[in-house]
Amino acid sequence: MDGAAGPGAGAAPEALRALSRRLRAQEEEMELVKAALAEALRLLRLRPLDRDGGGDSPAVPCSPALVSRGTQTEMQEDAVPSLGPAGLSNGPPGLQAGREAPGGLPSEGCSGGTGGPGPPGVLWAAQPPAHVDTPRRNSSSSSPSEWPRQKLSRKAVSSANLLLRCGSTESRGGKDPLCSPGGPGSRRSNYNLEGISVKMFLRGRPITMYIPSGVRSLEELPSGLPPETLGLDWVYGYRGRDSRSNLFVLRSGEVVYFIACVVVLYRPGGGPGGPGGGSQRHYRGHSDCVRCLAVHPDGVRVASGQTAGVDKDGKPLQPVVHVWDSETLLKLQEIGLGAFERGVGALAFSLADQGAFLCVVDDSNEHMLSVWDCSRGTKLAEIKSTNDSVLAVGFSPRDSSCIVTSGKSHVHFWNWSGGTGAPGNNTLARKQGVFGKYKKPKFIPCFVFLPDGDILTGDSEGNILTWGRSLSDSKMPGRGGAKETYGIVAQAHAHEGSIFALCLRRDGTLLSGGGRDRRLVQWGPGLVALQETEIPEHFGAVRAIAEGPGAELLVGTTKNALLRGDLAQGFSAVIQGHTDELWGLCTHPAQSCFLTCGHDRQLCLWDGEGHALAWSLDLKETGLCADFHPSGAVVAVGLNTGRWLVLDTETREIVSDVTDGNEQLSVVRYSPDGLYLAIGSHDNTIYIYSVSSDGAKSSRFGRCVGHSSFITHLDWSKDGNFIMSNSGDYEILYWHVAGGCKLLRNRYESRDREWATYTCVLGFHVYGVWPDGSDGTDINSLCRSHNERVVAVADDFCKVHLFQYPCARAKAPSRVFAGHGSHVTSVRFTHDDAYLVSLGGKDASIFQWRVLGAGAATPSRTPSLSPASSLDV
Repeated sequence: MDGAAGPGAGAAPEALRALSRRLRAQEEEMELVKAALAEALRLLRLRPLDRDGGGDSPAVPCSPALVSRGTQTEMQEDAVPSLGPAGLSNGPPGLQAGREAPGGLPSEGCSGGTGGPGPPGVLWAAQPPAHVDTPRRNSSSSSPSEWPRQKLSRKAVSSANLLLRCGSTESRGGKDPLCSPGGPGSRRSNYNLEGISVKMFLRGRPITMYIPSGVRSLEELPSGLPPETLGLDWVYGYRGRDSRSNLFVLRSGEVVYFIACVVVLYRPGGGPGGPGGGSQRHYRGHSDCVRCLAVHPDGVRVASGQTAGVDKDGKPLQPVVHVWDSETLLKLQEIGLGAFERGVGALAFSLADQGAFLCVVDDSNEHMLSVWDCSRGTKLAEIKSTNDSVLAVGFSPRDSSCIVTSGKSHVHFWNWSGGTGAPGNNTLARKQGVFGKYKKPKFIPCFVFLPDGDILTGDSEGNILTWGRSLSDSKMPGRGGAKETYGIVAQAHAHEGSIFALCLRRDGTLLSGGGRDRRLVQWGPGLVALQETEIPEHFGAVRAIAEGPGAELLVGTTKNALLRGDLAQGFSAVIQGHTDELWGLCTHPAQSCFLTCGHDRQLCLWDGEGHALAWSLDLKETGLCADFHPSGAVVAVGLNTGRWLVLDTETREIVSDVTDGNEQLSVVRYSPDGLYLAIGSHDNTIYIYSVSSDGAKSSRFGRCVGHSSFITHLDWSKDGNFIMSNSGDYEILYWHVAGGCKLLRNRYESRDREWATYTCVLGFHVYGVWPDGSDGTDINSLCRSHNERVVAVADDFCKVHLFQYPCARAKAPSRVFAGHGSHVTSVRFTHDDAYLVSLGGKDASIFQWRVLGAGAATPSRTPSLSPASSLDV
């Protein structure tokens, strides 16, 4: 015990002595801080108040050791070179030229009486430099005896900066992010004291961006809405993979279907079975994805139901049904706002009374069935349907009091007691279809009414069942006092696998579309097969069938294609699209075409003028990024396995197949002269390849290593020698590729460099696109137009934005365009800036926007941000 107590007894005094030494050190540090504050206050009292750079204010003597650095500590230190001879400059006056201050920025000097640090971003006349024999930081000329004095001076500098930043809120609206950096989810920006840089915060991390030397004042940069705007020109794709009731033909001959938040009215071009083309109009009144459609008996009015969602602020968007005019595209009625849960799954107009009523089934657990007055938008009846999924609903064409629903393992026949009674749940009564000796299928996806009152259903077993009314016996009493029930009259095996669609034609024949066998069969009386055809495998199974003029048919498929043709001559695609999440997009350097790839492993080249798919290729792996060689002869595609391909755009042959690392590639980009290819990977590395003149051959040139997170975006300089890159932890780095893939430690020197493209989401020229409260992932893609007038942004809230370029003002306004139903993953301008292409993520949609307004038709370059120019816009 004594041996154990001895060491402990000696350790306590040692701990007390260590604590005492620490307290003395802290007291000394406090004395230094007090001295620094006193010196800062003295400088503030002596500083001239003339902010215009002139006047008779007396000169302020200042010691080179007490110069304000003007920025917070950065993530890395940048060495700033001499700012040149006397003249206009946005940097510090010439007194301090060539001297580096702590933190990597030039020191703020004294101007000899007329100059002084003014508002952020304002240029001041620089005076001829006066010789001051002050050593550089880390200079060997300073002796060890001078180090404590230099340390004290640096502390005075930091304290003076603290007072200078927090002492006034005139230009910050009462809020200074530097005084309170904030926590995660914050995005704030402020201007450097000397006007050298701007700083913004993403998730509490500071991001410093240097102001180009040609900018006299940030106030001169564009600050309003861009004169250009966007008009939705074409929507590629059709939602057939996971929805029903999605294809109809209007009285005008237009085909109506939906994808994402847009209902498309498509007028086919050419003859049956011919090529695509045609024209589109769009109903864009929905705020979230459309799930189902119904056409009024007049062939003009349309009802479309949307799913639930959330807005940008996380507030729920309630499901609703829009009734709108297909001729004027004006909304006539909004039905059920706040009455549905999760989404609208199925809906139908009544037929016997000229569409006076609308039946709706929502996606809640009970799949509530409700009947609405179309003209007034009031609910007339509501009842819990079933806990099983409901896939289809419809009114009997002979009697509006009869409503049928079908879905998982059920067919329900509803008796509605009338449309004029008071709202309530007692006006609907259900009768369940009795399968009797027939096997109950797992799903009944579709049904149609026959003229004699019988009902035909298609099920997951490939059977067409005929249902009719029959008297009930004592063991099976009818619901609601009725004495009859519905049972199966006949059964016919029609397909191998599920039947997804049934369509009753004008001539009385029936069409059925199969899932597994992809057959489209025409049936005569007694369900006798008359004619059939098979849909090509690459189009998928039959999802929906609509009857066009004459013998023409329109078929929607599960692989999001819309086919046109007839049973005799076959079908061809008029609308095609991807089937899974999209990420990769690039536009041709000289033609109106663009290329897309995504999680469906398809690489697709689209004709932007003909609005059609030029060709597609199965990549066997997920494609995430792509870029055309400047010649347009080849295209590079990055995959999710670290593998990248180069394909000939004419022959579609793979001319190069290389793997770099084993993580996904997020960006591939050719240099503007086509001599290099840069590949950004999730292994934090940019791989550089030298490329032959035709782009077909490449060899490893080097690697850019220095990012601490995965690469997200990169751009080449106009001379093809440098790269700017962004990473997942919000770094902005610059690389000298021609000089051996070297990281440029001095980021200040890159402030005037001009970039061939601007797709990096972080940088001085575009930092104004970031919204307040951003967490750093809110912007997925960004693209500057070729004429350098506007910048397009794809965000995580289903929107496309258009800003003026450069967008270097905090909280910059934008034109906002809706339509996508998922996060927008990429945006790119076509070669002539006539169109903008945007990709929806999980909605698998491709939108082609026409650029309208000033400057859209006559490309002209915005004044450069180089030292020799100014922004007089």
